[in-house]
Amino acid sequence: MNHLALIEKTQTLIAAGDIVGAESALVELADAEGDAALMVVLDLLPAKDILAVMREYDNSRESVVSLLVTPEQFARAVVIEKQYKDLTRTHLRGMMNAIIFREDADPLAFLNAIGDLDGGSEALADYFTEKWDRVEAFASTGSFDAMRDTGELVSRAELQARAYERPSVEQDEIADHDWMELAWLLRYENPDLFIEMLTVLRAKARAHDAGLDEDEVADEEEEDDGKVETGDTDRGKATPAARESDEESAI
Repeated sequence: MNHLALIEKTQTLIAAGDIVGAESALVELADAEGDAALMVVLDLLPAKDILAVMREYDNSRESVVSLLVTPEQFARAVVIEKQYKDLTRTHLRGMMNAIIFREDADPLAFLNAIGDLDGGSEALADYFTEKWDRVEAFASTGSFDAMRDTGELVSRAELQARAYERPSVEQDEIADHDWMELAWLLRYENPDLFIEMLTVLRAKARAHDAGLDEDEVADEEEEDDGKVETGDTDRGKATPAARESDEESAI
């Protein structure tokens, strides 16, 4: 099969909204010529087209694209997912869980690839948006129990000082292939990326509270070395997700 012709066909189907048809075309290639041929095509497809196929995940079956996509290809797709304006983050979380925790995969390879790109920290913050209070509790106490948190945000400097402390919760205790395990991996295996993600997540919450642009609050957060009271920010009251507009997808 001519790879360029297949790429054109796949892109045409995606543009027409036929994601199932596009994925079927890619599966046919893998069946006919093997996984290596599909990986060549995936490397040539634009990130937005790979994303269109991956985000239509289905827990009841395995997608050949999700099984073969590389960490670098996946990262390029993840950082543009926000263009879909998905307020619930359902597709983002489902896609990330399915691929980062796929069988025989190295979750850290995917997380590191995301962190290496501009927009990677923001994509991870979007993933954790609905769990902000529990991620803050984890950053502060080492436990995901928000009831144990004092309500005071730990400063960036203190987070950096704690970066390599011994976990109070072992990975196998929260190995759910979901947000808790992802947070654990970030904090204890890539603490710099965890801190960057949390900084962005806090900026989103503060922007919501103050009615400011998120970039303005992010700049202020970068310079903040002190502890900040949470006030009405999240903790069961306001969530960063609430600030997102209800406009249609840009894709």
